[in-house]
Amino acid sequence: MVRKAIIPVAGFGTRFLPVTKSIPKNMIPVLDHPALHYAVAEAAEAGIRDIMFVVSKNQETVERYFQNNAELEDALDSRGNTSKADEMRAIARMVNVSTVLQEQQLGLGNAVLMAREIIGDEPFAVFLPDDIIWGAMPTIGSMIEQYREHGSNVIAVKDVPDSAVPFLGIVDGRSVSDSEYVLSGMVEKPSLENAPSNLAIIGRYVLSPEIFDILERVEPGAVGEIQLTDAIKVMMENPGVRAYRFPGRHFDVGTPAGLLKASIHAALQRDEMKDDIVEWMKLAIAEHGH
Repeated sequence: MVRKAIIPVAGFGTRFLPVTKSIPKNMIPVLDHPALHYAVAEAAEAGIRDIMFVVSKNQETVERYFQNNAELEDALDSRGNTSKADEMRAIARMVNVSTVLQEQQLGLGNAVLMAREIIGDEPFAVFLPDDIIWGAMPTIGSMIEQYREHGSNVIAVKDVPDSAVPFLGIVDGRSVSDSEYVLSGMVEKPSLENAPSNLAIIGRYVLSPEIFDILERVEPGAVGEIQLTDAIKVMMENPGVRAYRFPGRHFDVGTPAGLLKASIHAALQRDEMKDDIVEWMKLAIAEHGH
């Protein structure tokens, strides 16, 4: 059973400056929930109970969001807004959270390695909260099932257009079902001519604890970063690495445009907002001549 997850949130969030001078990037809302909320909710729905956030300095709001705020909850109750008070309490009950400080941003591999003591000797999940996936079932839950069935590490992938290939990590492997692949390689940001496929790595991983020893031995890259994919490649022979092509809608909220698209998508799922948003979009499109 995968009970623990690592969610790296450290960094300056430069694409979102100036707002990220005071607000961690992953706490910027997608509609009315911070982007980080969606990753944690997906983890909780899949049965994960312990979350380790790898944070930078001055990111106290990350952990605080998932804690009780009795003063706020009592104020909501006293005003008769019990449904919102219950929603706040439910957020605090979703998972157990803890943090570890990453003083220097030395790559995703380094962030994962920092959580080794808390993860211990058991399989675990990694979420990159810039990737939000909406679907009928939690993507990480399906990946955990694959890990349980085959004993192989699992990474999430999706088909991307040719134009996106040179900007993403791309996998090589053979299909074993409509949604599963046994991997033989990964290439970071290949040219379209050298890309082995159009399957791009998306920020969900289920990994065996053996990866920690491998990360200890991985040589840092040109800018001193330890890459998680370098360690995953080592495990392709044993115990193996599989890819899961997930269903559902994916949004990269690590860019302002992606965050806006995800917010609009979230609003369109709300009965109380949908009609108003659709009408506004029609007017906006007409005004801009498209």
